[in-house]
Amino acid sequence: MNKIILIGRLTKDPDLRYTQSGHAVVNVPLAVDRRFAAQGQPDVDFIPIVAWKKLAENLAQYMRKGSMVAVEGELHLDSYEDKQGIKRLKVEVLAQNIKFLDSRSKENRGAGSDQDAAGTEVDYDPDDLPF
Repeated sequence: MNKIILIGRLTKDPDLRYTQSGHAVVNVPLAVDRRFAAQGQPDVDFIPIVAWKKLAENLAQYMRKGSMVAVEGELHLDSYEDKQGIKRLKVEVLAQNIKFLDSRSKENRGAGSDQDAAGTEVDYDPDDLPF
């Protein structure tokens, strides 16, 4: 089974792009704290996240640099040769599900925005409810 779950903050604004066939894609690094710190200082890993289609569009629309997200996906490893002929390994997480842990993007926090009036849709599992 190949499954990974990460919680962290986006280190840059999601850059939404489209393939030639019209599929949306976002590549964005996620800063994830390590459990153990070196010499009292927290360590951080920067993990590349790739989201496709509607997931990519939602990520680009609602999240910004610094937004906290939970990413569920699978680890993808790809090897290639660089220009000097050295074999390299590319590691990334292919997102299957992303939960937005910030209530709203910073741009939409002002009073009178459309989201203030309509509310924010949230995905949830009914089994997680305490009642």
